[in-house]
Order: sequence, then structure tokens, then C-alpha cells
Amino acid sequence: MPDDHARAPGRAVRRRRSDDDQRRAALPVLVMAAVLVGVVLVALSVGRFPVPLTDVAQIVAARALGAAGPAAGNEQNIVLLVRLPRILLALLVGGGLGIAGAALQATFRNPLVSPEIIGVSAGASFGGALALLLGLGTVYLVGGAFVFGLGALTLLFLLTLGRSGASMLMVVLGGVVTGSFFSALVSLLTYLADPYTTLPAIVFWLLGSVATATYATLAVAVVPILAGTVVLVAVRWRINVLSLGDEEAAALGLRPGRMRWVVLVAAALIVAGGVAVSGVVAWVGLVVPHLARMWVGPDHRVLLPVSFLTGGAYLIAVDTLARTATAAEIPLGVITALVGAPAFFVLLRRNRDRIWDSA
Repeated sequence: MPDDHARAPGRAVRRRRSDDDQRRAALPVLVMAAVLVGVVLVALSVGRFPVPLTDVAQIVAARALGAAGPAAGNEQNIVLLVRLPRILLALLVGGGLGIAGAALQATFRNPLVSPEIIGVSAGASFGGALALLLGLGTVYLVGGAFVFGLGALTLLFLLTLGRSGASMLMVVLGGVVTGSFFSALVSLLTYLADPYTTLPAIVFWLLGSVATATYATLAVAVVPILAGTVVLVAVRWRINVLSLGDEEAAALGLRPGRMRWVVLVAAALIVAGGVAVSGVVAWVGLVVPHLARMWVGPDHRVLLPVSFLTGGAYLIAVDTLARTATAAEIPLGVITALVGAPAFFVLLRRNRDRIWDSA
């Protein structure tokens, strides 16, 4: 009995400490979720036909509650049928690229890794470009991009398959080879395309855009992106262990080779689903995880959800700028590169000794 009484205060202190840790971990997620909601409302309001924020909030609330909208019919159609699916698609693609980039950077223990490193983006680009060259419809474009994206992952697996498993170096080199191979095929398709009809469509699609977003394309993107996201969030504490290195992970009872492929498959689902509906949107999966890591640190139990929310808010903001800055819509890949490259350079210069020293 005395021993139980002596242990009770210790258990109470540990329980309080655990509750405090959970509250501190939840705070950044809640803050970023609030920021995301604000960005969504502003994006729904801004455009060629501006809608007041109060009307936007009433329209969205009425739709969520199943009530009749209070605003004019044109405003409801613009908010619910034109802008909302586009914003939700940008949220899915940006959030997926953000969380995939954070997971891959931890898995490979390299801050310069992005979702493009595994070659899935190039494979999906080839599938979509091939559908456009053949004059096939949107269904074939989306399906071709997704199938060839997963095909690139299969090729990567075959390239790195060996008796002793695939090392991180072999996976990176295999991803470079796979990406280069499919990039060459994309270049061949652009060379063969009609310069007056097909080529502009291929180039614009490859630069990235969510201009053609509908609820149907949103439904197509939801399945692979959310499936990959759920897997990464479910193994977030294992990613923490994997980021310590293969030897430490194995000593803690984790099979690093198997877990690395779980992360790769989840990231491939996200990237293939995103490219299939929006084209190639570069730099999001590289820059967003660094921004989130500077704020919340290297603990992936917090970093992964914050990276998803940050990536979604970032791509929504970029898409809003793309459709409002000029009369002709600017491709997303152009703006993300113009913003991402200088931002990443500044981040590296200011925090090169701090970003990963604590990881």
C-alpha cells in the first residue's frame, strides 16, 4: 500500500505532463486549421465577380445545413459551382503534396527531397500527355496519369529490387532514373504533338492548373490523396523512428525497408492522384514541409497534419492569385516556382544550421 501511495503522485505528474504535451501538439493544428478556413473564405469571395465575405459565409453555411441560400442565385452558383470545387481541389492537391514531402524528407533523411524524387510525377505526366496527344477525353487523361504514375512506382521497385533490400541511395537513384526516363517520353510526345492544337494543351496541363475542377474530378482525387494521407498520418510515429536512421530504427524493432516502402506507396498515391487532376505543381512538396518544420519542429505527429493544412492553404492562395492577377490565367507551376525558389533560398540561408540540426 505505501508503494501505491508513493507511485500515485508520479503517475499524476506524468499524466498531467502528457495532457500538456497533447494540448501543445494540438494548438498548431487548430491554428493552421483556422488559417485555412480564412483562406478558403477569402478565395471564395475574390474573383472576376466579387462576392462579399458575409454572403460567402451565409451561402456556405446554408449549404452545409441544407437550407436555402440567402444570396442571389448568381452569387450562389459562382460560389458553390465554380469556385468551391476548384478551392477544394487545390486544398487536396496542396495538402497532399505538403504531407508527402514532409514524410519523404524524413524517410530519406534529406531536406532536399520532394515528391518528384520518386519519379511518380514524371510517370503521371507522361500518362496525361499521352491522353492529350491521342485526343482522348478527361476520363482517359485522369486515368492515364494515375495508371502511369503508379507504373513509375512499380518500375522504381523493380529497379531497386535485390536480395538485401533497397537502400536509400538505391531508391533515390532509381527515382532519378525513372523520372528521367518518363521525362524523355514526355519530351518525345511534345515533339510529336501538333504545335497549333495539341501542344499548347499539353504544355498548359504540364504546368499545372485546377481551372477545370468539378465535383466529379474532386471525387476522383479524393480517394487516392486521402488514402495516402491517412496511411502517412497512421504511421507518423514510425516515421519519427525511421528519421533516426536504419540502424536505430531496427534496434527499436522497426523494419526500415518495409516501412520505407509503405511511405513511398502512400506518397505515390498522393502524387499520382494530384497530377492526374491538376498537372505537375512543383515546389509545394519541397518548401511547405520546411515552413511547417520551422514552426512546429521535427515531431511528425504534429508536422504531418500541419504540413497538410499549410500546403492546402498555400496552394489555394496561389490559385487565387493565378486566376485574378491577369486577364489570362497563369499556370500554377509558374507561380509556385517563382515563389518557391526564392523562398527556399532564403530559408536555407537563414536557417541552414537550425532546420535539421534538431531533427
